Amino acid sequence: MSVPLCRLYLITPPVIADPAAFAQTLAAALEGGDVGAIQLRLKAVPDEAIEAAARALAPVAARRDVAFILNDRPDLAARLGCDGVHIGQSDGTYEAARRAVGPGGIVGVTCHDSRDLAMTAAEAGADYVAFGAFFPTDTKATTHRPDPEILEIWQETMLTPCVAIGGVTVDNCRPLAAAGADFLAVSAGVWRHPAGPAAAVAAFNSEIAEGLKLRVAGV
Repeated sequence: MSVPLCRLYLITPPVIADPAAFAQTLAAALEGGDVGAIQLRLKAVPDEAIEAAARALAPVAARRDVAFILNDRPDLAARLGCDGVHIGQSDGTYEAARRAVGPGGIVGVTCHDSRDLAMTAAEAGADYVAFGAFFPTDTKATTHRPDPEILEIWQETMLTPCVAIGGVTVDNCRPLAAAGADFLAVSAGVWRHPAGPAAAVAAFNSEIAEGLKLRVAGV
C-alpha cells in the first residue's frame, strides 16, 4: 500500500503592505519544511496591488517548486502566469476558470461542507476541492463547519485531492491529516506563530507526519 501524503498549502496574510519584504518572509517560511502550494489571497485591493504581490512572490515559490495560486481571479491568474486559481462558489464557474488558465493550470474550488458541490467540481475536472472552515477563524467570515469525517469519506470514495481549511493550527491539524486531507490550508497559523513562520512550517510538518501515521494505522 502506498503511503498517503498530506502537505501544507499556505495562504498569504490578508494584507501585504510591502511585497518585497513579505517575499523574504515567505522564503524563510519555505525553508522550514515541505510546502505544496501558496495562495495569494488579497481582498478589496486594486489589481495593481495583486499584480505587485504576485510579481514579488511567484519567483520565491518557483525557486522551491511550490505551486503559486491566485485567489478569486482566473483572469489575473492567466495574465500573471500563475500556476492556477482558487475559486469560491460566487467567483464564477469552474468552466470559466478552466478556460482562463488553460488545460495545464490548476483550478481549485471551495465546497464548504458539501460533498455534492465537491463531487460536481471533481466530475467537471477540478484539480482539488476545499472543505471548511473546520475551526473558527478570523481570516474570513464563515458559516459552514464540516466534520472531519467528510475528509475520510472523500478519501475513500474520490480521487480528486481535498484541502482542509479554516482555523487550522499546529495544535489542531493532526486529526485533519489523519482523517484524509491531502492538503492543510493555513494562514494565521503560520504567519502569526509565536516562533516565526519557518518554525511553524516545521511544526506543521511534524504534526502532519503523526497524523499520517494514524491514518495508515486506521486509528
